[in-house]
Amino acid sequence: MGYVLEHLAAPGHTAVVMTMGALHEGHAALIRAARERVGTKGFVTVTVFVNPLQFGAGEDLDRYPRTLDADLTLAETAGADIVFAPSVAEIYPDGEPMVKLTAGPMGERLEGASRPGHFDGMLTVVAKLLHLTRPDLAFFGQKDVQQLALIRRMVRDLNLPVEIVGVDTVREEDGLARSSRNRYLSAAERDTALALSRALFAAQDRQAAQQALLARAEATPGNLARAAALSALGEARAAADAAAVAQAAPAGAAAVRAAARTVLDDAARANPPLVLDYLALVDPATFTEVPDDFEGEAVLAVAAKVGATRLIDNTRLRFGATS
Repeated sequence: MGYVLEHLAAPGHTAVVMTMGALHEGHAALIRAARERVGTKGFVTVTVFVNPLQFGAGEDLDRYPRTLDADLTLAETAGADIVFAPSVAEIYPDGEPMVKLTAGPMGERLEGASRPGHFDGMLTVVAKLLHLTRPDLAFFGQKDVQQLALIRRMVRDLNLPVEIVGVDTVREEDGLARSSRNRYLSAAERDTALALSRALFAAQDRQAAQQALLARAEATPGNLARAAALSALGEARAAADAAAVAQAAPAGAAAVRAAARTVLDDAARANPPLVLDYLALVDPATFTEVPDDFEGEAVLAVAAKVGATRLIDNTRLRFGATS
């Protein structure tokens, strides 16, 4: 096929960064990470393809930004060797493919529940692009955390010869996760949209504060009797502090969810309002909700619409004694 890429680098030193174009600093971070990993003698491919299979009815396929000239400049500046920007006819020469990959149960949760078929279309095109570009490494952003988990699962289940590398979410100065869709937001909508990242930060702060209190309790064991004695002496603030330390416990899932939801509930009353799709604290292996006594790593994920623009964000949290 004319669009199969021939690599000049040695085995183990080829990388791909898959995008739908409208490149921004988040994509640049992926390209730089790929370049750093493969080195100056390696080969970095950036794909630009707006995949119709992962857009549902009423979604923004037609208005999705297409800025190929600017994308070429950014990709070159960030360290790419080639930009592979095939047409829909090249990727799907016979129209919509009869055979597609399916994301399974994990692909039906959260984003998959809100956008039926989205992950099937995403995995189908990722598999095709992996075959066409033949990389040793493929780089994806943590912002699309469920997508990243499903791609890793696909690679493992189908024994594809590629290493999947996740790269941390890149944020703008005000905290909003970088996204090609941010350009759709008006100034007022952007102000409301900041609630997504603020909710995640509030959850992190809630857990960090509780963990700091727990660390103090472990380092300087206190008890409620000491708190009562301080209270009797009129030391109200010291008594309250001692009581808090004595009763310190790790912040559970319910407390973390509540801290985030408070911020999102406030944003729902803003003008324009934030319309929440989901707030979920999930096991990253299955994307099912974790119980309040969960221990280990979890993902706090949020999705919402502001005006006509749908945005997602997430953060990782660790629960239990190793927090």
